[in-house]
Amino acid sequence: MADSLPARPPPSAAHRSQAPRGELLVDRELRALFASAIRPVPQAPPIAPEQCQPASLDLRLGPTAHRIRAGFLPGAAPIEERLAELELERLPLGAGAVLERGSVYLVPLEEELELAPDLRATFNPRSSAGRCDLFTRVLAPGHPRFNETPRGWRGRLWIEVAPLSFPVRLARGDRLCQLRLSRGEASLTRQELIEEYRREPLCWNNGRPVPEEEVRFGDDGSLELHLGLAGRDPCGWRARTDAGVLCFAGEGLHPAADFFEPIQALGALDVAGRAGHSILPPGAFSIFASRERVVVPPHLAAEMLPVDLGLGELRNNYAGFFDSGFGWKPGSRPAPGAPRRSWRCAPTMFRFSWRRGRYSSGCATSAPRAFRTGSTARAARAVPIATRI
Repeated sequence: MADSLPARPPPSAAHRSQAPRGELLVDRELRALFASAIRPVPQAPPIAPEQCQPASLDLRLGPTAHRIRAGFLPGAAPIEERLAELELERLPLGAGAVLERGSVYLVPLEEELELAPDLRATFNPRSSAGRCDLFTRVLAPGHPRFNETPRGWRGRLWIEVAPLSFPVRLARGDRLCQLRLSRGEASLTRQELIEEYRREPLCWNNGRPVPEEEVRFGDDGSLELHLGLAGRDPCGWRARTDAGVLCFAGEGLHPAADFFEPIQALGALDVAGRAGHSILPPGAFSIFASRERVVVPPHLAAEMLPVDLGLGELRNNYAGFFDSGFGWKPGSRPAPGAPRRSWRCAPTMFRFSWRRGRYSSGCATSAPRAFRTGSTARAARAVPIATRI
């Protein structure tokens, strides 16, 4: 369910002059492109209203999963030609099918794009895919990079799916990934991010904003988050190795203990009696929460950046996207909240981007029109951090 959210007051002239030239489209702009730049493929159902998020669009699986010997980068050769070389079997998804752990599948998506010359698309896994440890990446035929398209790209999209911890039952229409459309470069610079932080703190801890001098701002307009282990029991969750089939669409269907086991923090206790580190076995898929609670105001969005290999042997497979309004509560100061999402990514950097809305009077920074009630609009939230060694 979505509620109408009043637009944020326009920024000052000085602020506006420093704003990035790029912009990412919000919900009302995405809806305006339905049946033109974004449309269902032939014989696919129409795009449903619930697919549209504040600043992204959920994409749906098509009718068939092709099990292949290995994943591949899309290039000049058509996808169908590569399938003829690599396909092992086909699984109809109309009534659902089990995708086996350790196998790689290629699935056509139900949406296709016909972008204007100034628009480009980027893609990321949904949090539900990360929670199920489904490795996914989107292929745009003719473009030799995953999870993006060039400006003005036209064609049908495909998604590579690889269950890494559990066999997973998927069906046609399941939504594993999200689409974002942008014009230009929408990311904030380091200085712009610092100025945003001064106007409205983006990181909270123990119910208070983290002081600016304690926040590490990256040169690329990012800020650093930390694993939160101390004082949490359990401090995280590790995927079980003996789990059965996970039904992706069955929200609330499975007890958590059927697929995950708790992780306890180890080490010497601090003055408050809290332990502060954890040893993970090789190959383990684990989910933790960040020490900081994060607030994404309605005029911004954020994403997890790929891990810096200099941090250690943690491997990053997902770069999570945080829609406008993540952890933001209108009308009052944010407060800590419980984590409810998960991504398969290592401790890494958190980057913010602009969301801009276009009106008849011109271009002004604004909030998305649709804003989900419930956990998204309650309070500052810990960022889930998933790791694999």
